Amino acid sequence: MTHKTALVIGATGLIGRHLVDELIASSRFTRVIALTRKPLLIDSTKFENHLVDFEQLENFATLFTADALFSCLGTTKKQVGSIEAQRRVDLDCQYRAAKIGREHGISEYFLVSSSGANANSPSAYLKMKGQLEEKILALDFPRSVIFRPSLLLGKRAEPRFGEDIAAKVMPLLKYIPFLNTYRPITGQQVAAKMAAVAEAEGKGKESYTLNQIFT
Repeated sequence: MTHKTALVIGATGLIGRHLVDELIASSRFTRVIALTRKPLLIDSTKFENHLVDFEQLENFATLFTADALFSCLGTTKKQVGSIEAQRRVDLDCQYRAAKIGREHGISEYFLVSSSGANANSPSAYLKMKGQLEEKILALDFPRSVIFRPSLLLGKRAEPRFGEDIAAKVMPLLKYIPFLNTYRPITGQQVAAKMAAVAEAEGKGKESYTLNQIFT
């Protein structure tokens, strides 16, 4: 198996931090690069961390020298103050990163989206996620993989009060058959699935719904 370089954005988040560990442990990837706003201290000879301004990603295009790009970037409306500001992170920044990666020869792209993502959704959040998926697929990477988890559980650097409440209630949904697809999942479970999928060779367009991520 040819050894590859992985590039991760959103590496300090709930999924991304676990994903970096998974990729470092992977036999397929011999180099793992994380682009972050703040330093990410990891003791591994396989790991590199570069600080970037996500509003000016074009200025860091030379860092997009990799075989696979993993996008776990995301924020909340509450954190940034408006849905427009959230779109700049969750849609615009992720799309710019993907576009730069495609232009620089990255052949595999792995995206964390959301359960229910739909460009025509009345929900601003799910519409945004659906629009991003469409824009990513239009870039026509040789391999595009989309993961659609539901509510994410785990310890965040910045706790989210609403998610803390939902995390106590939503696990009960697994006992209600028609709501089962909305049950929560841990960031570590999503990261492990992403790394397992990336470990195998593949091409074309793939997607994994919540139930498929659990398996």
